[in-house]
Amino acid sequence: MIELLIERLREVNGLSIIVRLSLAFFFGGLIGYDRGKKRRPAGFRTHILVCIGSALVMITNQYIIDVMHYTADPTRLGAQVISGIGFLGAGTILITGKQQVKGLTTAAGLWASACMGLAIGIGFYEGAILGCAFIFGSMTILHRFDAYVMSKTRLMELFIELESIKGISQVLELIRRNNMEIANVEISKTRNAEDTVGLFIIIKQKERMDHDKIITLISMVKEVVIVEEI
Repeated sequence: MIELLIERLREVNGLSIIVRLSLAFFFGGLIGYDRGKKRRPAGFRTHILVCIGSALVMITNQYIIDVMHYTADPTRLGAQVISGIGFLGAGTILITGKQQVKGLTTAAGLWASACMGLAIGIGFYEGAILGCAFIFGSMTILHRFDAYVMSKTRLMELFIELESIKGISQVLELIRRNNMEIANVEISKTRNAEDTVGLFIIIKQKERMDHDKIITLISMVKEVVIVEEI
């Protein structure tokens, strides 16, 4: 009975189409929920649409070959999805005024959701289920692990916005007084106002200190407007 059901789900029929599109909706939504919760450009609905669209492409591909008996490359439409999703992913990547690249994880998530949708669409349920588990784990569990590792490192990269260029010497002196080395410094104009100055600085701690304490310490300098770890 189970073997017969599995065989039916591998074929193109009403039951398999409903199951595949439902899985695409659920799995795409699961990945998109994490992105939407973090206020990323491509969130819940975008990931669902990408996954369902990819699944539908592969269902159509299988239908053309199995039902209509046309001779065609079964991977052709899927290959177009993989290349086409790059344009959508590129739209989520941006460079902020602080010269930070944002959206790479979201773009990768969209691409992975498309691949997952292709697996669902062709009936490769095992690969889709395991793929969803690994993708979701990478975006949630590894995100926390990465944040934990970064909080423990002795190197800190900071963006500091100052009211004027006079504040640079004050910040550098404060860092040296607190037993920290300055590995790199870059100065730039900010987009917020004409007089404010942006300072990109890499700090190396001689003795490990909590990153939040360092940020609080620097923010106490009179000329500092904003200080963020990047």
